[in-house]
Amino acid sequence: MSIVVTGATGSLGRLVVEELLRRVPAAELAVVVRSAEKAADLAARGIDVRVADYDDPAALAGAFRAGDRVLLISGSEVGRRVPQHTAVVEAAKAAGVAQLAYTGILGGPEADFELAAEHKATERAILDSGLPHTFLRNGWYHENYTAHLPAVLEHGAVVGSAGEGRIASAARADYAAAAAAVLTGEGHLGKVYELSGDTAWSLAEYADEVARQSGREVAYAAVEADAHLTVLTGAGVPEPFAAMLVDVDAAISRGRLAGTSGDLARLIGRPTTPVAEAIAAALA
Repeated sequence: MSIVVTGATGSLGRLVVEELLRRVPAAELAVVVRSAEKAADLAARGIDVRVADYDDPAALAGAFRAGDRVLLISGSEVGRRVPQHTAVVEAAKAAGVAQLAYTGILGGPEADFELAAEHKATERAILDSGLPHTFLRNGWYHENYTAHLPAVLEHGAVVGSAGEGRIASAARADYAAAAAAVLTGEGHLGKVYELSGDTAWSLAEYADEVARQSGREVAYAAVEADAHLTVLTGAGVPEPFAAMLVDVDAAISRGRLAGTSGDLARLIGRPTTPVAEAIAAALA
């Protein structure tokens, strides 16, 4: 039996692996990756590297073993994730894994925005499979915003169409720690965790904090959805994805990413990382 992380060379996957290595020996871990080369450093640390692609059911058939505890990290290819995730679910069921944990989205079936649709379909596929499962419904990441700080500082503006909506985000590392806790602990089968930061903030508050820490003039430029779409596409974001981001801001305005259940802090045994700390790290 191994603890298996899919998508382990991605931004979240690598953090999960590091968290797991703090808890269990490398010999008890396995990763499922598309490229053995990108996982060479993990293999060098004694982790079992299994090469398989979400788009290749035949390869996935050999990716899992009976009794494995598996973390299915959702794919990054929006629009293709339902068949990809379903292929993983079917391979996990055929292998007889002991647990399938899935990184979905905050709110689950109640999430009424476009980005949530594939996550809801994946949860349904997992339920229909009958696999022992754990749903990790991740909220927004601080890094979704701090990754764009150079542009924010250049233009002196945080542009969004979320109005006064609030966002209970957390650091990607917080979500990784929660996944590691679920994979190594007991009592998580059949559980649903609504994971989010301890404190929700608005884009205006975020802009004020960036201004305070950077010493630059930064303000929240609240725009309508059409104008937001124009800004994003003008910055080079493909229109379908830009439209999805605008739709997320609409969801934020309706309070869909503001929930603070406390599940994340309870799983990781500490308060979640404040957004101010993430801003400081990004500015550094």
